[in-house]
Amino acid sequence: MNQGRDALSIDGTPAPGDWAVQLHADPSRIDARAWDALVEASPSATPFMRHAYLCALHQSASAVPETGWAPQFLAIEHDGTLAAACPLYLKSHSYGEYVFDWAWAQAYEDAGLRYYPKLLSAVPFTPVPGSRLLARDPQARVVLLRAMETFARRHRLSSAHVLFLDEADRAAAEAAGWMLRSTVQFHWVNREPAAYADFADFLASLQREKRKKIQQERRYVREAGVGFEARVGAQITAADWDFFYRCYLNTYRAHHSTPYLTREFFERMATSMPQHWLLFTAKRGGEAIAASLIALDPERGHAYGRYWGALDAVSCLHFDACYYQPLEWCIENGYRRFEGGAQGEHKMARGLMPVRTHSAHWLSDARFADAVARYLEREGAGIEAYVSELDERNPFKR
Repeated sequence: MNQGRDALSIDGTPAPGDWAVQLHADPSRIDARAWDALVEASPSATPFMRHAYLCALHQSASAVPETGWAPQFLAIEHDGTLAAACPLYLKSHSYGEYVFDWAWAQAYEDAGLRYYPKLLSAVPFTPVPGSRLLARDPQARVVLLRAMETFARRHRLSSAHVLFLDEADRAAAEAAGWMLRSTVQFHWVNREPAAYADFADFLASLQREKRKKIQQERRYVREAGVGFEARVGAQITAADWDFFYRCYLNTYRAHHSTPYLTREFFERMATSMPQHWLLFTAKRGGEAIAASLIALDPERGHAYGRYWGALDAVSCLHFDACYYQPLEWCIENGYRRFEGGAQGEHKMARGLMPVRTHSAHWLSDARFADAVARYLEREGAGIEAYVSELDERNPFKR
């Protein structure tokens, strides 16, 4: 399963031209400019698919074989140029994915079969929808999927999965016969065509009950003597990053858990992708007590709630640091979208609305594939009903 080069065929028929498949156990072996060119040309680019981000996860020992993420990055060249690529991992567990297949793994085990390792195309620890199958045309996306199937069969893997894919990827997966799955996240979208003038304008668009609750929660934080300081990009100092990571560690420890990301990962972000980060530091009496880290895509005007931590407990501080401060900043800076991360129905009361996210799945065992397909059909009907129910609870004025 080391880096190699294979001839590729699609459904037994050679693909047109000279297609060559390469697997890379170290993402830095792929040319950064060629990779990022595919990212920028993709329909739903995000900073998390950039070469520097994925390499930082690897080089910081955050997503490596020792943590259950063995890179097998897929790069496909056509006539000597990079035509398609995707992050690909051999996974020995299902942690850090946010699309849950524990029940599938248990069913395999109960049947005396091995579910792990499985093949996964995803951004580790990052449930942000976007392009996963980086390709210069629809055909190349299908070639990526076929290459994953070939790899999985050759190494007798149970399955292959692509998580949080965009519509172009979803169409390619459907055309390739992969099973599709949906779940729900909550995103805030700025008003169109006239964007919100300020946070008060946004609050005025909400139903009275929701507006009053947000005002009350922010008042609790102010009355506790807590204020916020926002820093972007190069304004975030090494001391700021150190304090943030201290908060990040403390929150994981409070939940008796181990953090996915190392301090070195954030150090690499500060040096290789500083323009993509916004840090809110909560202070009381001049002393920092909590931090919220937001990822930014300045070019597209998108922001992403990512990490938070606190050293002291203050009522409603989490809501202010992770939702209200970022939303106010997005409005002031003309951002179009704020994504609140995985799960969290409570986000809807803060103006973040339900959005379907998608994943695609291929299982090697025909019997299990049939059982999972029936399961996904039932689950999909439940998701549709759930979204319909959420739409009835729209927090905005009718």
